[in-house]
Amino acid sequence: MGDPILPDRNRGLTLEEIAALTDAKTPDQTVGALVIHGVAALELAGPKDISFGDGLGDPATVAVTQAGACFVTSALVKSVSAHTVALISADPYRAFVQVANALHPNASRPSSLFEVEGKAGSATIHPSARVEPNVTIDPSAMIGPRAEIGSGTVIGPMAVIGPDVRIGRHCAIGASASIVHALIGDEVIIHAGCRLGDYDPANLPAGGETSAHFGRVVLQDGVQLGANCTIDRGSHLDTVIGEHTLVGNLVQIPADISIGRHCVISRARGPQAKTSGLLSALDANGIVPDHTAINA
Repeated sequence: MGDPILPDRNRGLTLEEIAALTDAKTPDQTVGALVIHGVAALELAGPKDISFGDGLGDPATVAVTQAGACFVTSALVKSVSAHTVALISADPYRAFVQVANALHPNASRPSSLFEVEGKAGSATIHPSARVEPNVTIDPSAMIGPRAEIGSGTVIGPMAVIGPDVRIGRHCAIGASASIVHALIGDEVIIHAGCRLGDYDPANLPAGGETSAHFGRVVLQDGVQLGANCTIDRGSHLDTVIGEHTLVGNLVQIPADISIGRHCVISRARGPQAKTSGLLSALDANGIVPDHTAINA
């Protein structure tokens, strides 16, 4: 139980590399031989970790932190203890995030939970599926007929990839996700439990009846879906999510919606949950414009 959440398996970053990455400065413009391997909060950081302090309540904590290095604003430099290297930054938190991402580039995307390379023996792959080299497929995953999966992609345990689905390169599909009737670009991240390509049988026009759905789900490059999202298959159009759009946990995207690029769609909470911000954000063409941030 005492093991670190993120195991120390990276080569680390020297303070010189960290300063170059974040444009941070040390008070005397010199750096030692310290190598940073982890990131942690001020209260939990150890000698090989880097932390940050930028709030009104941080001076006292900065003074007693055991971190090897700490990003601080210029106002907090004098509070840093002698055994912690101060790195001055206009935005300590942003610098901290940059280092965290550099040290643990795969921490925010699904990876092989079985730590396999290649295809696990219990994965079921249809003979007609096309799987490029360097694809990782975890135990009990299923790849359907004529599906295509690009190089560098990871398919998590018990994930289901349906017939004719296309998944691009360097994607990550989380555990137990199911993907049918879908076209997925490169570098897409789909977290555990997502459901893509089904349809909502209760979403009927007034007085209407259930109709066959012929559309797809289209995720363009760089899209990220949080855990347990539901993206409904289009009825007579495609349901489209544009490049580098972020969709939060538990969000449902209904059929035939088209979302622009670089949007942020989060799940409404509290009183907002009674209304659909997603539908109200549609323009005259039925599209959510680029760079929109809404609660769905």
